[in-house]
Amino acid sequence: MFSSFMTNAWISGTIVAVLAGAVGFFVVLRGASFPAHAIPNGAFAGAAGANLLGINPLFGLVSFAVMAALGIGVTSRRTRNDVATALSLVLMLALGAAFLTLSTQYEPAINALLFGEILGVSSSEILPVVVLGACCIVALVVLFRPLVFTSVTPELAEARGLNNTLIETLFLVVLALSTALTVPVVGALLTFSLMIGPPAAARLMSSRPSRAIALSVGLALLTVWLSIAGSYTFNLPIGFFVGTLGAVLFLGARLRGSRRARSRRLVIA
Repeated sequence: MFSSFMTNAWISGTIVAVLAGAVGFFVVLRGASFPAHAIPNGAFAGAAGANLLGINPLFGLVSFAVMAALGIGVTSRRTRNDVATALSLVLMLALGAAFLTLSTQYEPAINALLFGEILGVSSSEILPVVVLGACCIVALVVLFRPLVFTSVTPELAEARGLNNTLIETLFLVVLALSTALTVPVVGALLTFSLMIGPPAAARLMSSRPSRAIALSVGLALLTVWLSIAGSYTFNLPIGFFVGTLGAVLFLGARLRGSRRARSRRLVIA
């Protein structure tokens, strides 16, 4: 489990967990679960197109994810956000279907990108993950106060001079880059669970943004590390463990919150 060929898995998994935990907190806080689900699934088409052109699938993932984020941000100004997100997803899936039809040697990569193949991460993929991950974290630090402000009281933030549409678009770009990095590790179909399960559990455990983000990152790290160990031990896709552990963490946090609320009512009574 800790042999030399597993080093890349632990490094990339740790980076992805930190990023998913931090970005996922704002996904939950802003109610952006649909874009967090749609962007990685649509960006999967970019990987198919990159494979067809014979280039690194990560470039295709990043390109399609960012285009989807910008498309959702621009289109949602004139229509409902959920409609804009759905249209972007449908368009990218249509392109993905065309790319897959034209490709004849994509089956192994399809399985890896859909369900995750962290044990197959190569050394050449580590540097792009580190660079893009660092850029996302820096962007979150810069946008932290505006993101919290526009998430909690968007009307007041607008009155104070903050451009909610601009902040939303910038956040979607950060989300796009984050999901593009997460897809090769846990898979397009279960990237969503890593960005929702641990952060949602953290939100139930603390109402303070800074503490909730720290909890979210910690829970995401725990989820990924246990998932890597489970994938290595049982030879199952890492996405299976990520999805299961994410659900368990959320249910555990929900039960904990219910018990605490019940105890408070008993004390008051």
